[in-house]
Amino acid sequence: MTLREFQALIRRMYHDKDAARGVEGTFMWLSEEVGELAGALRGGTKEEVALEFADVLAWLATIANVVDVDLEAAVQRKYGGGCPGCGQVACVCPDAEKP
Repeated sequence: MTLREFQALIRRMYHDKDAARGVEGTFMWLSEEVGELAGALRGGTKEEVALEFADVLAWLATIANVVDVDLEAAVQRKYGGGCPGCGQVACVCPDAEKP
């Protein structure tokens, strides 16, 4: 499944509820899932960690759907040519920089 296919699947399953909830409410759900991922990374099983990653990605796709952003296109545009900072596929930016 591509990122675009995943985002479309999430749209088909949840878009009406997500649009009604709005960006702010949906962002709160994403934040909660990031917290659950943090907990799983600290002490969960590999399966629990994997499922929390899936949840975070699903809520990120949900927000992108609500604001009408194509995640696959955005990722390609920003990272398709390498690191946005240095332009290299293997980043050579100084450690103090964001990438």
